[in-house]
Amino acid sequence: MFKTIQKGLLVGLKTTWTLGKIVFPVTLIVTFLQYTPVLPWMIDFISPIMGIFGLSGDAAIPIVLGNFLNLYAGIAGILSVELTVKEVFIIAVMLSFSHNLIIESSVATRVGVKIWIMIAVRVGLAVLSGMLINLMWKGGGEIAQYGMISPKEEQITGAGELFLHSLEKAGTGVFQLAIIVIPLMVGIQILKDLKWLDIFAKWTAPLTRFLGMKENTSTTLAAGLLFGLAMGAGVMIQAVEEDGVSRKDVTLAFIFLVACHAVVEDTLIFVPLGIPVLPLLLIRVITAVILTLIVSNLWKRAELSRRKEVSL
Repeated sequence: MFKTIQKGLLVGLKTTWTLGKIVFPVTLIVTFLQYTPVLPWMIDFISPIMGIFGLSGDAAIPIVLGNFLNLYAGIAGILSVELTVKEVFIIAVMLSFSHNLIIESSVATRVGVKIWIMIAVRVGLAVLSGMLINLMWKGGGEIAQYGMISPKEEQITGAGELFLHSLEKAGTGVFQLAIIVIPLMVGIQILKDLKWLDIFAKWTAPLTRFLGMKENTSTTLAAGLLFGLAMGAGVMIQAVEEDGVSRKDVTLAFIFLVACHAVVEDTLIFVPLGIPVLPLLLIRVITAVILTLIVSNLWKRAELSRRKEVSL
């Protein structure tokens, strides 16, 4: 057991270092930009586009913050402006597909998934879902009541204070990553050595096969579903390296997970906003299944076509 824990700790530290090299600089830069004219300029730039989603120009604030930072920043943006129930729901669905874009998409490159695929799929799903909900839902015109106080903005004065604040945020991001990833990797290592993950793989085999993936992809899927792309990345990286997950399977797994990851946290986080979270969850799950099946079938057809060409 000691050797198992030791191995888990080493893998956890290695993973934290790998991901920390992404999380620290990105958090530092984005936090710094938040207090400069850059993010306000981006908000002003995309405000006129909000109409195609049935949103007011102010909705650009949570959408930009959520995509550059995370869902918590997006919710803080929602609380800072007056929006209707329909607008809040549309923003929630859009951000559930497309949030924390820079960090979570960069994580995908560590397991061999192209970053442009991640960003294109996530942004595409956000745009499509926002437009469809706006066209299909005619209600929700009443002003949203959040039942909670809007968080106060931190007052930053001076470049030195801004740099220290950004440094603190970046350091906190890496620390939060470490306290989740390291124990998680130890736990995963224990489950592996006890052969429990093999049992789990057998249980989830029908689902992974249904989605066009092999059984050894189950650990990657479970990690992303429970912990999200960024926090579950440690398990995903280890699974790809040790379980021999193919490029096709890891790409399909990530396509599923960009639509449906951290299903517990990313769903419950919207409860205080007073929006219907069950439809939010169902939209994510159904979209993930349909999208993965489509890509899987297209990939299979492409492989068959290449084999026919080679045989000829």
